[in-house]
Amino acid sequence: MPLEFRCATTDFSKESVDLLAVGVFAGEAVTTTYPVDTLDKAMGGVLAEFIAQQEFTGKKDQTLEVDTLGRLAARRLLLVGLGEPKEISSAVYRTFAARAGRNANGAKAKSLALVLPSKIQADDARALAEGVVLGAYRFTKYLTGDRLPKAELAHATVFTSGKTDKLKSAMNLGARIAKSICITRDLVNEPPNELTPIVLASHAQQIAKQHGLDCKVFDRKALERKGMKLLLAVGQGSVNEPRLVHLTYKPAKPSKKKLVWVGKGITFDSGGICIKPAAGMGDMKSDMAGAANVIGLMACVAEIAPDVEVHGIIATAENMLDGNAYRPGDIFGSLDGKTVEIINTDAEGRLVLADALAYARALNPSVLVCNATLTGACVVALGQHCSGFFTAQEELAAKFNKAAADSGEQFWRLPLLEDMREQLKSDVADLKHTGDRWGGSISAALFLTEFVGDTPFIHCDIAGPALAEKPYSFYSKGGTGHGVLAFLRFVETF
Repeated sequence: MPLEFRCATTDFSKESVDLLAVGVFAGEAVTTTYPVDTLDKAMGGVLAEFIAQQEFTGKKDQTLEVDTLGRLAARRLLLVGLGEPKEISSAVYRTFAARAGRNANGAKAKSLALVLPSKIQADDARALAEGVVLGAYRFTKYLTGDRLPKAELAHATVFTSGKTDKLKSAMNLGARIAKSICITRDLVNEPPNELTPIVLASHAQQIAKQHGLDCKVFDRKALERKGMKLLLAVGQGSVNEPRLVHLTYKPAKPSKKKLVWVGKGITFDSGGICIKPAAGMGDMKSDMAGAANVIGLMACVAEIAPDVEVHGIIATAENMLDGNAYRPGDIFGSLDGKTVEIINTDAEGRLVLADALAYARALNPSVLVCNATLTGACVVALGQHCSGFFTAQEELAAKFNKAAADSGEQFWRLPLLEDMREQLKSDVADLKHTGDRWGGSISAALFLTEFVGDTPFIHCDIAGPALAEKPYSFYSKGGTGHGVLAFLRFVETF
């Protein structure tokens, strides 16, 4: 059953719902300020006593759950700290709503109501709907019997004052955007025996059909004709053939601006002949998160229908090892024409991206953005909740930084240190595809720049946040969809 949203201007303290989630600004007197004062009055003063006992002050991310014991029409009450009023933003509201949606799952709630301490605008309403859907997300495809959830959130109400028409429209858009991000999460959560490169390409075709996008899929023979030898090399050790996917959104009126996204789609990464350690290898089903992001983003783009042309390119393969697998010491050509000496078969992502970037460059984009679970070095540098990004263009960096900040997603700019390019020089080919261990995310980014020419370029290394061990903010356990909101905001700035 799809989650339905509505706006209401009635008395929220009398709303009969399974869970009433209330945002609270930080302060020492939270019990005397709206909306807590209204709830405390309805509950005969016991709420204020409980808040004091639990030392709830509304600081950011602080939560307090209360059983109303019949004193309110709502079965349960959840207070969520929003932090200082001066720091409030749509991103804060999204996280609040996600906590509410996640809590609703835990409480087996079918209905949810949201109340905020200040008047909301259309952007806030959109963020609230996004948050609820993202927070309530669960991947249940392979659960059966008693493992299936006993209840599903079906109704969400946002209480506000004034006219609700624009807010309702914004909420519906937010719900559709969040559902598109959930496409990314579903793909990342799929097991690798089910999600092969061919199946991933099929999913892209289905999404394109549902959202009115153009879609081209290049099979192995087409890749051979084009000369995408690096992509083919990575996939040659697997029985599952590689694919290149090209999704296209065109606005109603032709646009001079063209944005192109490229995503790494390694549906399983064994490391190839340079095999990975067994510990953690199961997480390598998520090595296609960059490609999943592109699919989710293109679905989002179709929903907002921007006045700019947007393309999504996916290079997908399975990095396995058999008698036909590529080896350290091999040399391959590329779509770009450069020859590449293979150093480590576990650095396969930059190889498939090299051919995809050369293909994307030929589209003459205004901006070319690559995203990939590329290096463990980036996780070491920035942790598991922040992605790194690289660009040589200062104006582009500022624009992307703002888009990420507005979306509430964490990205940090890392340097393209030109003196490290020496590490990529080969004695027997045009390039080596890896450098030294130190600064590995930088040398990987420098390798990618060899295939984009003069095109304005951003590379995002999402290796840390693409997969989460537990839920946080508006992200779910497992596939998070990290990056899609930032990318969508970046598109909207054009």
